Amino acid sequence: MATTHASASAEPTRRDFLFIATGAAGAVGLAATIWPFISQMAPDAATIAAGAPVDFDLSPVAEGQIVKLFWRGKLIFVRHRTAAEIKAAQDTDVASLRDPEPDSVRVKPGKDQWLIVYGNCTHLGCVPLGNEGAFHGWQCPCHGSVFDTSGRIRQGPAPINLPVPPYAFTSDKAIRIG
Repeated sequence: MATTHASASAEPTRRDFLFIATGAAGAVGLAATIWPFISQMAPDAATIAAGAPVDFDLSPVAEGQIVKLFWRGKLIFVRHRTAAEIKAAQDTDVASLRDPEPDSVRVKPGKDQWLIVYGNCTHLGCVPLGNEGAFHGWQCPCHGSVFDTSGRIRQGPAPINLPVPPYAFTSDKAIRIG
């Protein structure tokens, strides 16, 4: 009488394939179920963008040019001031200003050529035009407020200077606003 021995085969069987396929499908299903719960814990992209700092390269900004950019949904003016504009801003009698503020506190030390201010008139929020007005700074076309090359109010109904946003130089030719 011949005896049959069941030997363990090294070849995968259909049962092995079904076991692996079922396990893989279960893992994918579990990941698909858990992912929404994990992803909802991260802040929304709009929230991140609203408060994220903005890096800006100053190298392409020509002397005398004003560049507009947005940070937190607000307009920012980046002005590369000429030597004459810097001198005019520094020589102004601060006591004669409605909102007295020396030019030195509106720019970073050693970086007098760069003025960074919010780009809305402090009267009613209009956008002033650059290189305009009696002081060659900004002039609001709506109500006539005039700002000098340091963003300080010189004429018109605006009550205060153009505010300076929080910013820092990350290198000689780059700033980070925020």
